[in-house]
Formats: sequence, C-alpha cells, structure tokens
Amino acid sequence: MIDILHYEFMKNALMAAILAGITCGIVGSYVVIKRIVFISGGISHATFGGIGLGYLLGINPIISAIPFSILAAVGIGIISKKMKVSEDTAIGILWAVGMALGIIFVALSPGYAPDLFSYLFGSILTVSSFDLITMLLLNGIIIFTVILFYREFLAISFDEELSEAIGIPSRAMYFLLLCLVALSVVVLIRVVGIILVIALLTIPSAISRRFTHNIKKLMLLSTLTGVILTVAGLYLSYILDLPSGGTIVLVLGTCFFLSSFVKTPY
Repeated sequence: MIDILHYEFMKNALMAAILAGITCGIVGSYVVIKRIVFISGGISHATFGGIGLGYLLGINPIISAIPFSILAAVGIGIISKKMKVSEDTAIGILWAVGMALGIIFVALSPGYAPDLFSYLFGSILTVSSFDLITMLLLNGIIIFTVILFYREFLAISFDEELSEAIGIPSRAMYFLLLCLVALSVVVLIRVVGIILVIALLTIPSAISRRFTHNIKKLMLLSTLTGVILTVAGLYLSYILDLPSGGTIVLVLGTCFFLSSFVKTPY
C-alpha cells in the first residue's frame, strides 16, 4: 500500500477517499436517521443536468453541478411540501427532468465528452488537485453548517411537528438539510459517480447504526467506516485493475451484509 503512494494520482485518490468518508459520516447519518435515502438518490441523478450544463458551457462540470444540485434539492422540497405532491412523486419528477436535461446539454455540446462515464460511475483515480480543493471547501461548508445547526437538525430528524411546536423552523431546516445532501452528492461524484452516490451516503451509516443510536457517536463511527471501506475499495480496484467506483460500492455492500451477522445491542 505504501509503495503505490509514490504516484501522485494515488495520493489524490487517497485524499478524495478520506474527504468522501467525512461526508458520508456527517450527512449520511442524517440521511439514514430521517429516512431520506431516495431523496438523496433523486438529488444525485438530477445533478446530471449540472454535469451536462458544464460540458455545454465549457466549464468544469463539478462547478456547474453545485448550483444545479442545490436547485434540485430545493425543488424536491418545494414540490413535496408546498404543492401537496407526495415525496416519491417529487423525487421521480426531478430525477427524470435532471437526467433528461443532462442528456440534452451533452448532446448540444460541441465535440465528444470523453470523461462523461467518470461522472456517472466515478473515477477516483483521475481526481485532480482542483477536484480535491473543491471537495475540501464543500466539506468545510458541510461541517460548519452541521455544527451551527446541530440541535435543529437533530430535532427535525426525529420529529418535524414537535420541532415546529418548540420554535424550530422545521421547514427551513429541512430545506437546508437537503442542500447539505446536494453538496455531499457533488463531493462524492468523482469518487463513485452519480449512479452509485446513494451507496456511499447510506451504507457506512447503516452499518454504524447497528452499534450506536447516539448521533455524535454515529457520525464518528460512520466517518471511520466510510474512510476505511472507501480506501479498501480503492486499493482493491488498483491491484485487481477494476473500476474504482463499482469496487468501492461492492466492498461497502459486502461489509453491510457481513455486519448483519454480528450481534449488537440495538
């Protein structure tokens, strides 16, 4: 393992794996507790529209994906909360529209998009220094926001109506939480891709929740689990010459399956 760190691309990949693990631990805990897994999937797929827009405008797709993912998150929240449409319907609409826009934007872009698959299925071995800086900044925003609104997020994760009754603006906090999910999607795109983001956002926290129900311990354990398993998947993909995104997710899925045989107090 130490030998391969002599390569610059492996150093970048390792840093990306660590940053992804931090995102998984923090935001993934809320995703699992509040049971918004499929909302996360809807946001991630809708973000493809931002990727396509980046190709069309000739800018880094990650940059254009940030506002697009936030708009998708807010859109899901508005459609489900204010238009009296069921949440799964809102997810389906934004999911399909975002993917469709991405396809159209890519088709309208001049030339050929050679690295499009890396955004769909991940390519952690091609993470650049710019990608790392972007991931680091987004992680900083996520951590700062969670620290600032920790009490509010904790309250709405378990009971939105009670939160509203004690003076917490639950709807605004819900929208803010969805925006954090959107930023997490952007962080994870280069690691496992849009298609597989939902696995990194949920599996580490799902494994960790079997061992603790304390939210702070859950975040810490989820972060450690996410980092360790992502790095393990990265290493396996390198030595076996397999796609990195798929290998990381398979490692996560295997560990979740094995954890089901472990007796826990919960």
